[in-house]
Amino acid sequence: MGGMTYQISGLDPIPFRHLFGLSNEELARHGAIRVTADKKPGFPCRITLDDADPGDTLLLVNHCSHDGGNPYRATHAIFVSEGTAEAARYEDEVPPALGRRILSLRAFDGHGMMTDAALAQPGDADAVIRRLLADPAVDHVDAHNAIRGCFAARVDRS
Repeated sequence: MGGMTYQISGLDPIPFRHLFGLSNEELARHGAIRVTADKKPGFPCRITLDDADPGDTLLLVNHCSHDGGNPYRATHAIFVSEGTAEAARYEDEVPPALGRRILSLRAFDGHGMMTDAALAQPGDADAVIRRLLADPAVDHVDAHNAIRGCFAARVDRS
């Protein structure tokens, strides 16, 4: 399959930065909750694309992962590590938080319409991503954690 490459980027922390350090009461006004990781894995950060270490604090927030004014608009709860400065970026490699989970991989065209989808077991995501992106109609793939349904990361061609 040589030649085709992809990248998986964590979410930009800037849209979440106004929440970092707020009191629990202030967070509640934004519909967010502060949690402390008590095990690893179990608290996958969408900025670092890895699971937080026990004792780390994260914010549980609602995030719109797929917008565009069509029926596939998607919003769900995600964890973001509090205070993270920059998004992780993986080239042709599945990040740790995704690699250890069953993923629902959803392929979208340039109009934001779903054209294909597949499940990937732990360790299989790379092959499934490459198969989905081999279709020239696919613009990007959204990875979701299959069991809880939450957005994990977006996959783009490099």
